[in-house]
Amino acid sequence: MENNNNQTFFKVALGVTVGVIALLSYLFIGARNETFELQKALTTKVEQLSSTQIKLDSISKSLDEKIKEVEMLGGNVAELEKVKAQLESDKKKLKSDLSFSVQKYEAKIKEYETFLATKDEELTKLREENGDLMARNKNLETEKQAALSENAGLKSDKDNLSKTVADYTSQNEELKRKVTIASAMKATNVEVYALASNGKVRDGGRYKASKIDRLKISFGLATNPVAEKNNKDIYIRIMDATGAVVSADGSSGTMQYDGKEVGYTVKQNVLFENNDQKVDVVYAKGSAYKSGKYSIELYSEGFKIGTGTFEVK
Repeated sequence: MENNNNQTFFKVALGVTVGVIALLSYLFIGARNETFELQKALTTKVEQLSSTQIKLDSISKSLDEKIKEVEMLGGNVAELEKVKAQLESDKKKLKSDLSFSVQKYEAKIKEYETFLATKDEELTKLREENGDLMARNKNLETEKQAALSENAGLKSDKDNLSKTVADYTSQNEELKRKVTIASAMKATNVEVYALASNGKVRDGGRYKASKIDRLKISFGLATNPVAEKNNKDIYIRIMDATGAVVSADGSSGTMQYDGKEVGYTVKQNVLFENNDQKVDVVYAKGSAYKSGKYSIELYSEGFKIGTGTFEVK
């Protein structure tokens, strides 16, 4: 009886053990299958994250290239830069998105790709417009160079014409100068006489100071076929032995000669008749002459027309 009880207990214990082992085996196999599925899900998630990151980086690079090209072509990059900023924000969120959804990012990527496709069309049009502008600029540059060349030719013609005019002007001035010189009067046979207070005239060119009340300067005006018959001012300079100009109040003054202002002793207006006329000019100094040799110079119309001398004892 006791043996039967022991066998029964053993059988029960063996059955329980087998059951526990079977349960543990089931639980182990289930846990292993669950871990495998979890690993598989994680691997898929990582692959999706990586793929999404690569796509976003590719779009970012395309945006950078388009921004650079549009800037070079002179287009507006405001919209491109706005989308680029949004893309960078999405890339940043992707790194910490615990509720990552590939469908959500695929939708974003689709929007970005559509935007890029639209910008490709606009960029193609912008390239064509720039090509047209470059062609027009090239034509304008060609026309500009042609105009510059034509202007250079006109400038050369103008310079040549100016030079010709300048040459003619110079020749005319030279001709005028020669005519002016040729038309200048010439005083001939300049003689100086001493007039005493009683009217007696002394000649010879040497006079006592006490016998000189006035001086009479006589000279002829030679005939000149190119000189005009008109009134001419004759300026007379009487200079003492030191070169000082003899002067007296009321008759003396200054004149222009050779670009300078010089003093004269007496001036007389003469009607030039162009017939070898003789002219007498009487000058009263009003004081005694110093002894020495005196020189006389005659001027008219800016030219020195004659000279003479006399001596005072």
